[in-house]
Amino acid sequence: MIIDTHSHLYAEEFDHDRSEVLTRAAQNGVKVILLPNIDSESILPLEKLASVEKNCIPMMGLHPTYVKTQWQKELALIESQLFGDPSRYCAVGEIGLDLYWDDTYLEAQKEVFRIQVQWAKKLQLPIAIHVRKAFEELFAILDEEWTPELSGVFHCFTGSKEQVKRILKYENFYFGIGGVITYKNAGLAEVVGDIPLDRLLLETDAPYLSPVPFRGKRNEPSYLIEMVSKLQEILGLSAAEIEKHTSDNAVRLFDLDKFLIFENA
Repeated sequence: MIIDTHSHLYAEEFDHDRSEVLTRAAQNGVKVILLPNIDSESILPLEKLASVEKNCIPMMGLHPTYVKTQWQKELALIESQLFGDPSRYCAVGEIGLDLYWDDTYLEAQKEVFRIQVQWAKKLQLPIAIHVRKAFEELFAILDEEWTPELSGVFHCFTGSKEQVKRILKYENFYFGIGGVITYKNAGLAEVVGDIPLDRLLLETDAPYLSPVPFRGKRNEPSYLIEMVSKLQEILGLSAAEIEKHTSDNAVRLFDLDKFLIFENA
């Protein structure tokens, strides 16, 4: 069994063939798909998909690139959804900091991230972290907010060996490995060997970041087999070993047993 720990399968890019995408995922062993939220507009399609597909498990959070002038209103809607039924969600996510395109709202992003981390601690939920060109700013907040009960994943991790060491100092934090692991010049292949096997998770970030040989096309959960193949090559493990370790890690971090999603897995 493979678990895709980060997929925007509710996005409009899948509106015309979502059922076929789910079928291909199952045929390739991907039995569980976790759905991170983006903003208030993504709540309805996310909830609709999660309500009809028992193995699609939702998260709830406000993505940093959607922290704009109306961020207080957006965050209030996310808070209402999350606290309305927190048992429905496997994580607070996706949340974090993103300075790749613009730093105009950096201070607002910091405040929004800190607030959502505090929610996660209150609700005893893990966090799914998005971070681009903002590791030091994000570490500064985590250093202040981290407590032993806080757990989470650095989604789509593409950092350095030094950043791996820094993250490992936070107990119970994991690394989401996606399509970038297959990119020849990304450098991630040289870093992933420094990540303990019990801290690795698989993800697609579909419809984004498709692995080789599908790079440039829409990503989907069935392509996780390409990440498994690349990790086999790097780590010298069998596909079964990688699938078991990463799935066990996902179950542990997101407490997936409580969602009763393994009945037909």
